[in-house]
Amino acid sequence: MPRTSHDTKLLVFTNAPRPGAVKTRLIPLLGAPEAAVLHARLIERALATARASGAGQIELHCAPDCDDPFLRFCGGRYGVSLIAQCGSNLGKRMLHAFQQTLASVPRAILIGTDCPALTDRHLRDADRWLAAGMDAVVAPAEDGGYALIGLTRCDARLFEGIPWGTSHVMKDTRERLSALGWRWQELDSLWDVDRPEDYQRLLASGLLDRPSIHD
Repeated sequence: MPRTSHDTKLLVFTNAPRPGAVKTRLIPLLGAPEAAVLHARLIERALATARASGAGQIELHCAPDCDDPFLRFCGGRYGVSLIAQCGSNLGKRMLHAFQQTLASVPRAILIGTDCPALTDRHLRDADRWLAAGMDAVVAPAEDGGYALIGLTRCDARLFEGIPWGTSHVMKDTRERLSALGWRWQELDSLWDVDRPEDYQRLLASGLLDRPSIHD
């Protein structure tokens, strides 16, 4: 395993895998319990990927709080800190996390848990670009969002007024980065698991075993 950098923190954003509250667009296909199990497995995959990268110290940023038993289990299993997300919407929560993190380390990379195609190489590449002088690194998602954002500086304009969960997120983010005059690098375009067709793609990819509530 690569030596972990102490100049970078990897922020893994996720929601507690509570049936009915996560992967809601997959509930008609899988049912609420199975959808929650899938979400839990994606959390573990994201944490394992982050740990394998050695790109930085890992924090699991939890919503609605850190009291979920599965998230506490992940904290112990993967040796990561659990931090409650703070803010009334995703943009405010991301902004707060970056502000707090960049006050103590030079680089921060934030990922979610919906993108099993994200690899340890993507994380190391993002860290290298940031260390080389980029202000930001972003991995676009095929649905118009992004799967990773890394920063060496923070500005609220990157997160305020963004239509989260829509196909305009990456486009608007590019416009904000350009308006700020920042230098940024884009990584490979990746795909998320949100819709039934994404789930079928996941099964075909071999990236994750088929989830079962009986495991």
